[in-house]
Amino acid sequence: MPSAQTQGKTIAFESRESQIEAIRASSLYNEDLAPTAVAERRWGAYEFAALWIGMAICIPSYMLASSLIAGGMSWKQAVFTIFLGNLIVLAPMLLNSHAGAQYGIPFPVFARSAFGVLGANIPSVARALVACGWFGIQTWIGGQAIHTILLSLWSGWRGVPGGIWICFFAFWTMNMYVVIRGTESIRILEDYGAPFLIVISVALLAWAYVRAGGFGPMFSAPGKFASFREFLPFFVVSLTGMVGFWSTLALNICDFTRYARSQRAHAMGQSLGLPLTMTLYSFIGIAVTSMTVTIFGEAIWDPVALAGKLGSPIAVAIALAGVVVATLTTNVAANIVSPANAFSNAWPRGISFRTGGIITGILGVAMMPWKLLANYETYLYTWLVGYSGFLGPIAGILICDYYLLRKKQLSIADLYQRGGVYEFSRGFNWNGLAALAAGCGAAFLGLIYEPMRMLYSYAWFVGFAVGLSAYYALMTVTQPAPEAAD
Repeated sequence: MPSAQTQGKTIAFESRESQIEAIRASSLYNEDLAPTAVAERRWGAYEFAALWIGMAICIPSYMLASSLIAGGMSWKQAVFTIFLGNLIVLAPMLLNSHAGAQYGIPFPVFARSAFGVLGANIPSVARALVACGWFGIQTWIGGQAIHTILLSLWSGWRGVPGGIWICFFAFWTMNMYVVIRGTESIRILEDYGAPFLIVISVALLAWAYVRAGGFGPMFSAPGKFASFREFLPFFVVSLTGMVGFWSTLALNICDFTRYARSQRAHAMGQSLGLPLTMTLYSFIGIAVTSMTVTIFGEAIWDPVALAGKLGSPIAVAIALAGVVVATLTTNVAANIVSPANAFSNAWPRGISFRTGGIITGILGVAMMPWKLLANYETYLYTWLVGYSGFLGPIAGILICDYYLLRKKQLSIADLYQRGGVYEFSRGFNWNGLAALAAGCGAAFLGLIYEPMRMLYSYAWFVGFAVGLSAYYALMTVTQPAPEAAD
């Protein structure tokens, strides 16, 4: 005779299945957005750690670290800034992970509880557009790597018309192939890619160590800031950039935790995988960039350009093969899953996950990523800090809604139906949208009004605090206490 615990699990599973049957005909439902079944939840702590190793070991991470050196920080200041930023962003990451593991829902569906079943399209598409920009950046980097590999192995490639664009679209096609294969291929890619990326990264550090004659040049190089007063403005912007770097995943992390075996599995995997990997890999970027001053007489912050200077064609090819794998693993997981789900959420009956992924690929090219990578100042000040002002308020609103107001209780059936508790006003929660506008407005006030420039420098933090506070105030004044889950 089955135990009471087993009977309870069976009843809960049957209840979930009956709920899905009831909402299957809804215009807000499709198979890609549906709550994950128990059999689909196969990701353990290793898979989440591997996910973060695969995403954190990427060229933008390397460039993020090396940009701090190029901007004037010492290696100690840069490592501390990176570690602190990733420790900070881990908090909203884990908080927003809970709903995915608890209810098996992706980010656009999770956002329906705070913004309404239709209003959720606004934050999810905003997140998607940032991901499209990142997809374009990563694809451009991957294309450059392939181009450099071909140049090192075959001198005749230099004479091929439009060679860089051929490589760019070849790498774009590789990304689209993984998308067409589906989300399970992402897990497999991360599982096998992570160990390879670690080996390549350590090999690059070893090469720089030997060529520069040890870590002496890096350890002895001082920062350019003569005082804390001079250091603080660049530190503030850099810290915001660190948080902004992964503020994207802090929103849509439930796109992955919906496949978690348990809350403990994703929490442990992410806590080990994110801050440690980012700090260690950033240290490699910092160390190698610092030592390029000794080796080549200048700081080379672009690893693709650095790989082209290794000399041996085989060494160049191996190093850049690592760049290609690193870029592919990050691009697919971090920059395709979220927008694919967001576009699917905008038209569930007409856009599948695969179609959404292809739309992401097209928009990523249209955003001209080569301009975003023009120099480290555009990359750090304009791109990373800028979009964090949009994403910070969304994170604050979601956390306030799920933890402070709903006490982690959601109604699965109402998340997928019109006329339920998340209908609000014709599908839109104007309180959520007003709080989002307030958070963004506060963050960007410093961009248009110079005396309050500090608000923009702290864009993510300002947006998060204002968005959360405004949402809590508006909801407690205008809305009754949220109903418990079914």
